[in-house]
Amino acid sequence: MKKQLIFINLVYMILIICGSISAIEERTILLGGAATWMSAESRTGITEVRSIRPNPVLLLSSAAGTSVSGYSAATGTLGILTPLSEHALDLSVSFDERESTLFKDITGNYRVFTSPDVESADRLNARAGTGAALFNYSSTPVIIEPQNFNALFAPGKRIGDFTIEFWLYPLNMENGEQIFSWMAYNSMSGIRDSSSVQRINCFASRNRLTWSFNNFFMSANGLTYKNIEFHGVTPVVPRTWSHHLIRFDASTGMIEYLVDGSSQTIVYATPTNRESSEVFTPVTGSSGFFSLGEYYSGIIDELKIHSVFAQRSSLDKYQPSGGRIETRPVDLGENSSGVIRVDVSGGRSFRGTASRNEYRENGRFRFADDSEMNFFIRASDNPWLLNNSSWVSFTPGMNIPGINGRYVQIAVDFYPSADGETSPYLDELRIVYLPGEPPLPPRNLTASASDSAVSLQWRHSPSENIAGYLVYYSSVRGELFGNDAALGPSPIDVGITNNVVIEGLGNGTLYYFRVAAYNRKPGESGYNAGEFSAEVTARPLAGLRR
Repeated sequence: MKKQLIFINLVYMILIICGSISAIEERTILLGGAATWMSAESRTGITEVRSIRPNPVLLLSSAAGTSVSGYSAATGTLGILTPLSEHALDLSVSFDERESTLFKDITGNYRVFTSPDVESADRLNARAGTGAALFNYSSTPVIIEPQNFNALFAPGKRIGDFTIEFWLYPLNMENGEQIFSWMAYNSMSGIRDSSSVQRINCFASRNRLTWSFNNFFMSANGLTYKNIEFHGVTPVVPRTWSHHLIRFDASTGMIEYLVDGSSQTIVYATPTNRESSEVFTPVTGSSGFFSLGEYYSGIIDELKIHSVFAQRSSLDKYQPSGGRIETRPVDLGENSSGVIRVDVSGGRSFRGTASRNEYRENGRFRFADDSEMNFFIRASDNPWLLNNSSWVSFTPGMNIPGINGRYVQIAVDFYPSADGETSPYLDELRIVYLPGEPPLPPRNLTASASDSAVSLQWRHSPSENIAGYLVYYSSVRGELFGNDAALGPSPIDVGITNNVVIEGLGNGTLYYFRVAAYNRKPGESGYNAGEFSAEVTARPLAGLRR
């Protein structure tokens, strides 16, 4: 009985040791987390954020992907339109800069001046992007002035279609709070009162926004103005984001006000207040400027002006099409390395404080609100041939069969919630793999000398997936890098054969030979050669026959 217990304990110890050896063989490469996301070199609709986890995470971008040569607005009614002309975006102030004094118009058409009383809200309190403008009921708000004639509101311009939009988060919504305004001086000839002041005002009144346009819409003959005032129907709820949009159609004179994509009011800049043949169109005065947030408490985000009449509405914070990252090729160090699994940590980002984040490790990253991340991997022994490999879907934390190669690449698709309000985020990826093992050497190598040549034979390596053999030779023991042979200098790639004749050798010289197997794949550079076979020698002599 005692011997049986000793035997069982011995077997148990062997199993523990074997298991430990197996575990030691596994290696891990970290992407993201403390290693940063430099590896995620290809990003579409994805941004990097530092306020969710201790290390930066990747999540969907809610900021406008705007450029001068074509853009699609990330918020507001232009969000799902195809890229517009380079002049369609007239003003875009995202308030994403870390300091309020750095707020700017990305189109370059306007100068932005910010009072010290205005602060920069962080990403957690912004509607889109990485920041917003926080107002504290000050009389000195944000001032925006046209700085070139390309600006839609440059002095003396007759404006056609236009759209103005912004996001609003009021703290109290008190009567008289000035949200948005434009003021200029009319000094054009032909106007009855050349000293009259031109104004656009958007202000709070009874928990709604009221819009007034004074001396702004001018008749075609330049003699009269059409003053217009209207208000919204839907109450603006304090401490809740709402989207506000004014759009003007110069062909009909229609002015429409929308809140959260819902039409509030439609009026006409015409003599009859209905659609008619004569349309009053805007003409900008001189020395004009926009004022934002005068005597207002709350947040404003994503102020935009477009030189078009917006046709469709998409108010989602995140676009339904989602985003994608692809890592650069990650070097596992050895050819034919095998990926075991990829461990993933991440979660779902709520709008609000950092504590409202759902975090998980591994498994399917699909959440109750239909936001999700999907993961893909591919591998190759040559980084330049990765595009020839198909993407394979995998579940984080689960074994991934059949992914072998020195270089691996991972892709992640991000999709927002059904209501477009939340995004999944990626914290880190851990690639767990086994390094590729070089093939075992061939066996029973023999050498037979003849006149100026040596014939070599061997038994194939027992390893699988052998691509060929390298023959090493030299006339100096221990060097194995001769250059006498007609087939070329050592080592000689003889392919998948198990015999070869090395010709062009010097008679009377003793040569040393070894053979190693390799598992390089066809069309790929670099050898993954295994250990040498046992060494054999042969001395070619004149007159010897094979």
